[in-house]
Amino acid sequence: MSIPFELPREDREVSPYTGYTRAHWEAVADGLLGAAWRRATPGCALISLPGQPSRASRRSDALEGYARTFLAAAFRVAGADGKDPHGWLDRYAAGLASGTRTPGWDDTESWPLIGDHHVRGGQPMVESASVALGLSLTRPWLWDRLDGDVQDRAEKWLRDALVRTPAPNNWYLFPFTVASFLESVGRGDAVTARARQRALDLLETWYRGDGWYSDGDGRAFDHYNGWAFHLYPVLDAHRSRDAERLERFGQRLREHLKGFSLLFGGDGAPMHFGRSLTYRFAASAAVGIGAVTGHTPLTPGTSRRLISGSLRYFLDRGSVTDEGLLSLGWHGPHPASVQGYSGPASPYWASKAFVALLAPEDHPLWTETEEPAPSEGPDQVLALPAPGLLVQSTGADGIVRLHNHGSDHVRPHEGESAAEADPLYGRQAYSTHTGPTSQDDIADNHVSVEIAGSASVRRRIHPLGAGQGDGWG
Repeated sequence: MSIPFELPREDREVSPYTGYTRAHWEAVADGLLGAAWRRATPGCALISLPGQPSRASRRSDALEGYARTFLAAAFRVAGADGKDPHGWLDRYAAGLASGTRTPGWDDTESWPLIGDHHVRGGQPMVESASVALGLSLTRPWLWDRLDGDVQDRAEKWLRDALVRTPAPNNWYLFPFTVASFLESVGRGDAVTARARQRALDLLETWYRGDGWYSDGDGRAFDHYNGWAFHLYPVLDAHRSRDAERLERFGQRLREHLKGFSLLFGGDGAPMHFGRSLTYRFAASAAVGIGAVTGHTPLTPGTSRRLISGSLRYFLDRGSVTDEGLLSLGWHGPHPASVQGYSGPASPYWASKAFVALLAPEDHPLWTETEEPAPSEGPDQVLALPAPGLLVQSTGADGIVRLHNHGSDHVRPHEGESAAEADPLYGRQAYSTHTGPTSQDDIADNHVSVEIAGSASVRRRIHPLGAGQGDGWG
């Protein structure tokens, strides 16, 4: 399918599998940003995209439009060493000034205040991390050029993220990111230090081994490993040049990529498994940050094959509308696969894939010839003991299958009501060639007992073990 913005000519010499180069990544970022900015408010603080609003509020959804597209712009400009031919940062600077002028009250531009996760005002905490990361990445060209009063207002708005209660999962990385930014610009204190340490401590309790984190207490393993648990701490340690933390988190990323790199099909599709899949090619963020920092077991050519394959997979299958916007869904719009917290701008967490642009033009990620994806080589069967997953790929068709005996998305002290069945986590198997899966679908890869017309569901999983070789069945 065609997309409504122009891409460079394919280069099948350096990129024999996808045809994509670094210039394609820049063109996609610019195309998505240009389309989104046509929906901005006059003061540039809000980007209100069409579609079903989230359960937060339309104002929160519009802040999401600003914050998540800011990530794409920040990676784009930082990766080009400040070159900004389209003037993206001028718009985000104007939006920062407008959005923080009278936060929570102005009817046309102001940003909603950050609240606790369990109330209606919780969603802005998520977006505060994107704002903070965007400001950190573009500091020499945006933050350092702002008037002092705008910096003060921005700090005041961001600081609410440090004292509000996050959701008990990857959300703790949002105040961590805010605190990291404030400290980097000389605005740190005991509150920022506490927010950072709290997140680092929780990461240790959620780490299960083999490069896999559970998304909070329990056994919830999904794509949040890549686009949250590895991305934020590794990027932060890399940019702050904290050798000790970079070694610790970088080694975990390396271990994660040994298995995770097999979860992309030969057609570029990431595994359809877990929640928030409307973030689409954000699934390649872990591969990208691994290549940027060097903490990866993959060759540069394999890394580019994976990230460009994932990007092209969605562009070729209708994920971008005729207006140039990312839709809520998987290939194209698919309401059944969208979570209640997702609004029209939620898909722009896909911007995290553009972390790869932090590798400059002469980086091996872009200059070395593409190599086959792991799923395009010999047939493989790989056990991942920590998350309780078994990955099977067949090179003849490039399909990858994920056998799930470890991820269930059930908190340790939660009940196991059949009404709370979660097909995104509870199925026996998933693949890169099936999906989307939702509550509304006919059950697949599921075994149940039916009594009086009611079927049992798979809730809490108790993994017994996993491994390689003849000793495992």
